[in-house]
Amino acid sequence: MATTLPTETVSDSQLTKFANLIYQKTGNRFSSQKKTLLTNRLRRRLKASGISGFDEYYQYLTKLSRRHEEWNEFLQEVTTHETYLFRDSMQWDWFTRRYLPARVSGARRGELPKELSIWSAACSTGDEAYTIAACIADKITSVSEWKINILGTDIGTGALQQAEQADFNERAMRLVPSRLQGRFFTKTKTGNWRPKEMLTQWTRFRQHNLLEPLPGMHFDLVFVKNVFIYFDADSKRKAFENINKTLRSGGLLLSGPAEGITDQLRDYDREEPWLHRKR
Repeated sequence: MATTLPTETVSDSQLTKFANLIYQKTGNRFSSQKKTLLTNRLRRRLKASGISGFDEYYQYLTKLSRRHEEWNEFLQEVTTHETYLFRDSMQWDWFTRRYLPARVSGARRGELPKELSIWSAACSTGDEAYTIAACIADKITSVSEWKINILGTDIGTGALQQAEQADFNERAMRLVPSRLQGRFFTKTKTGNWRPKEMLTQWTRFRQHNLLEPLPGMHFDLVFVKNVFIYFDADSKRKAFENINKTLRSGGLLLSGPAEGITDQLRDYDREEPWLHRKR
């Protein structure tokens, strides 16, 4: 049976209030072109919370503690975008054919440690983090000798719960090469797929807002794909500063190809339109 959402008309001024609230909390901008998208997502929260009006829901939300579960549900609803394993094949080709072999060669020569620390920023439901893990398991034959640390972070606790559950449907798995699917994932009774322990042992997840620092963390590679496109200039600067502080000298930042972060990349060398090395 189809889910019926509240049908109350929302005004532009009401949407603006919510858009400003989302920006204040996450740095994400909802443009006027996304009016229908934002309206539908708000209606889903009205239905779930049992509140009938947009103004009532706004007042309810803004009076809650930031730690209240409804805040998490709200931010999850308005910031989640479609994701799936092995999205953007060109970047995974680079990771498996160039980056990982170079790390292995460097370790064999004694120039690099047998360690990898990778951050999947704004990881949503963990698809990217488990893709990273599967590629490492496939390409590093002596991986048992390595220390692998993959951190996935997201602002939404609902997405992180799904990441920790690691239960992927056929749509999310549609680009996973069949030989990797059989080696590193197990099909469940429901028809979904779960990563095997050799992948989950390397991955961990935590809540984090990119507009806030991530102290004490140091990474060789940061994936932050198709995130900056939702930020305005000030939010891009704040988020980039926080990411930059975690990236080791010589480390790599892997982004989307059109993030609009040229001004932030003065201390980076471009290797691809979507790949930048920190000097």
